[in-house]
Amino acid sequence: MREQEQERDQEQMQERERERERERILLAAEALVKEKLERDSSGHDWWHIYRVVQTTKRIAAAQGADRFVCELAALLHDVADEKLNADPAAAQQELEAWLAASGTPAAQIDHVLEIIGTMSFKGGARPPMRTLEGQVVQDADRLDAIGAVGIARVFAYSGWKGRPIHDPSVMVREQMTEAEYRSGNDTAINHFYEKLLKLKELMNTDFARKLAEERHLFMEQYLEQFYAEWDGER
Repeated sequence: MREQEQERDQEQMQERERERERERILLAAEALVKEKLERDSSGHDWWHIYRVVQTTKRIAAAQGADRFVCELAALLHDVADEKLNADPAAAQQELEAWLAASGTPAAQIDHVLEIIGTMSFKGGARPPMRTLEGQVVQDADRLDAIGAVGIARVFAYSGWKGRPIHDPSVMVREQMTEAEYRSGNDTAINHFYEKLLKLKELMNTDFARKLAEERHLFMEQYLEQFYAEWDGER
């Protein structure tokens, strides 16, 4: 009995140490992201990361996902994003080097990099996320693209890209390659139809689907008001 108690105490001590190490890595990742993104004006700034992390925590807890992998991927998911880096390959190498030096176990590094590398929308023609953790982080990121915050972000991003708010002569693109999606030949309002209004049906987890319902409805109500004001009806 005494030996069993000692083994249990040792296991608990080791788990506390592992938890302290995980928290150290997460704090270091947070500092890295703040350094890289705090001055971003495209809607992918530190506060976007903060919101995604907070939502990730909620979804991960509800779905029983690995909290550490989810939070680390959520923190780092935009660091090497091709939209935000003049040299995405160099940014990816820098991210991989940072992870290798961070003390994160190799299997978890591979998992985080897989999530980051496969979660982007890119026109909607992407395969499903392979792991629960990937599904959680993708859902959290997509939730930040819809609702009140999503509306604010689409106009921030459109201004950053230099695309117009609305042009009735520019048609919504129903099918797009990744290159066409990235081309910017659209408007802020078109982006609702080309991406944002599709996201509710693309949520992976039950918890995220529930959150998406209200945000989706808010966007529909916003668009109704927008068109009425555009045509001078309200």
